[in-house]
Amino acid sequence: MIKIFCVFLVVVVLAVSAEAADKIRISMTGFAGQFMTFPLAQKRGFLKEEGIEPEIIRISAAAGRAALSGGEVDYSTGIGGTAIGGALSGVPIKVVACFVPAPVLALVARSEIKSVQALKGKTVAVLIFGGVAHFAARAIAKHYGLDPEKDLKYLAVGPPDARFAALSQGLVDAAVLGPPLDFAARKQGFNILARAHDVLVFPETGLVTSVKKIQDKPDQIKRVIRAGIKANRYIRANRDGTVEFLMEWLKLNREVATATYDGVVKVYDDDINVCEKGLRLVIDETKKTMKVTRDVPLGEIADLSIIREAQKELGIK
Repeated sequence: MIKIFCVFLVVVVLAVSAEAADKIRISMTGFAGQFMTFPLAQKRGFLKEEGIEPEIIRISAAAGRAALSGGEVDYSTGIGGTAIGGALSGVPIKVVACFVPAPVLALVARSEIKSVQALKGKTVAVLIFGGVAHFAARAIAKHYGLDPEKDLKYLAVGPPDARFAALSQGLVDAAVLGPPLDFAARKQGFNILARAHDVLVFPETGLVTSVKKIQDKPDQIKRVIRAGIKANRYIRANRDGTVEFLMEWLKLNREVATATYDGVVKVYDDDINVCEKGLRLVIDETKKTMKVTRDVPLGEIADLSIIREAQKELGIK
């Protein structure tokens, strides 16, 4: 009888725990090394530890912004021009955390092009005009003494695989690529001219949610952020485990998974100061693209108070 009661008690506890978990939807614009915070947090149980049961879906940045503002998803992970531009144009969303505060992108060129300066007058493939890849290309060009508006031509090709194909087929002279495609391009004889994280801070991934969610469920947001921080800690501290995760998640062989890890691990950072600096830069660049001339306070675009609380609870100063 006692055994039966104990079994019954365990079943009840498990059922209550399952009921108590918050079911959420997180949208991502792509499955790549710089987007692994929450997939890894799901796989390694960090979200479950925080009472979160996630569904992670892949949709475009524009569709993700619409789904977020319409309540069809709870969170998105892309911070670039699409999210910031939406907030600037009145969409009720805000950035609540940064997890990758610099673009994990490289400027990759044809084999005969040996330097950024040699790209003068050439065409560079980017995702969209005004997006992170476009800004990264312009920032790299400026850093190496070129006029990013006059000396380079930009072609909006689309996602990374399309940019890689355009470069491989000789349709462009260079492309902005992230791991593992930068590694694949180098193996094919293309040259990596520069890496974006060496020249700028510009948040690429983090957490964006609706203003309504911030008002109604700040505790849930904090728990999601805590899971993200735990995942980032794991990524930085556990190379072998993260490589294994990348092999499974992205269906990569060990060589490519290792190259992907080595290409992204440096930019996984939860520093609020770096996040703020980067967000202000994104705001300024997005204002230029949207031809917005008014002053835009950080609080209109982001609410970083919750991540500060989460970090304090996790012992991060």
